[in-house]
Amino acid sequence: MYSSMPKCDFVPQKYTGPSFETMSEIRKTRLNPALTTYYGSPLAFHQGHMQWLFDINGRRYLDMFGGICTVSVGHSHPKITEALHKQIQKLTHVSNVYFHPKIHEYAVRLTEKFPGNLKVVYFVNSGSEANDLAVLMARSYTKNFDIVTLKNAYHGMTYQTMGLTSNTGYKYKVPQAPGIHNIMNPDVYRGLWGGTHCRDSPIQTSRSCSCSVENCEAKDKYLEQLRDIFKYNVRPGGLAAFFAESIQGVGGTVQFPKGYIKGAYKLVKEHGGLFISDEVQTGFGRTGEHFWGFEMHGIEPDIVTMAKSMGNGFPLAAVVTRPEIAQALASSMHFNTFGGNPLACTVGITVLDIIEEEQLQKNCLEIGTYFLKEMEKLKAKHSIIGDVRGKGLMLGVELVEDDKNASPLDSKRFMKMWEKTRDMGLIIGKGGLFGNVIRIKPPIV
Repeated sequence: MYSSMPKCDFVPQKYTGPSFETMSEIRKTRLNPALTTYYGSPLAFHQGHMQWLFDINGRRYLDMFGGICTVSVGHSHPKITEALHKQIQKLTHVSNVYFHPKIHEYAVRLTEKFPGNLKVVYFVNSGSEANDLAVLMARSYTKNFDIVTLKNAYHGMTYQTMGLTSNTGYKYKVPQAPGIHNIMNPDVYRGLWGGTHCRDSPIQTSRSCSCSVENCEAKDKYLEQLRDIFKYNVRPGGLAAFFAESIQGVGGTVQFPKGYIKGAYKLVKEHGGLFISDEVQTGFGRTGEHFWGFEMHGIEPDIVTMAKSMGNGFPLAAVVTRPEIAQALASSMHFNTFGGNPLACTVGITVLDIIEEEQLQKNCLEIGTYFLKEMEKLKAKHSIIGDVRGKGLMLGVELVEDDKNASPLDSKRFMKMWEKTRDMGLIIGKGGLFGNVIRIKPPIV
């Protein structure tokens, strides 16, 4: 079974914990019943090493999903283990109402990665929490209420971020948070407009369009949809912020037409709002050419949210903004018990060290581009592959029944394929509105 897998000299420890049956019973009776479990027969992991995962039976798997785009510098990276060990012997936790060295050191290291005056950071614990805080910050600063997000976006699952998230699979039957408007998604593969010249990617969709290499007409048509929201839905002078991922993650690695984000930024500024870039999945070098996804769109956002790769699996997230916007939250008390925790900041600093020392952003560009081009060759051979897209090591492969009309692959066929890859020792993700997109977001080592 492992003959086609890359070699690995690492030997996992023998598992001595509860049996699979015991864990299954506990999951049924003691854990949240809404928890999603991948695969017909769930995997039970007990150890990881860089790009590898080992189940409780000692079987090895190649992790191409990284805990949903979260494990960046590798499972149990020895440098992180060593740094955590040293820190936990000195100080495990004090709240940020006190000074401790790590939060100050990390604040400087992180904000040095940003252009312009994006120099103030709020540390929190998850991407949902970061996006929730960004909404509060934007509304407090602008004194406006309306927020605009893209359909097919995923920005979290708190009550408020569920409104930002425009995907019915992540919405409960409760009143949605007020003041949030979802607009047409500028998807050049599934949307109304776009095609062969529209994406900033080594690989283009095969759908034909009237755009030229120099000018993407599709972006203008999608921007007109944004103008319509300002005409009919958002009160004049009432825009607080526009949210966008640099590449949509949970939505199926959707890339926007070239120039769309830059055009949206201009419109948002014209209407007095802030531009919030959700870098929860695209940040920390994953897209290859840039450290932050928004850089490939040629903009400087007002607020940036981040998580996932930031902590390599440790609960760590942040909101970064300009000083004058940050000052808006000083009008009241703002407090976060674990935000900027000494252990979390130690991990964050070490992640930055590893990305730089091991040149992992460059690795994303080289390996990701190679991977994309090889998958394009598979697309040419197999009509079941409708689209290949992404940048760096944030990649998607959309599977279809018919590559002529892009009808999504039947869920039973997709699940059969997905289970087969698991049987072969490969862990990949899935996403998209129809659940038919293979999501490839591995550790970037």
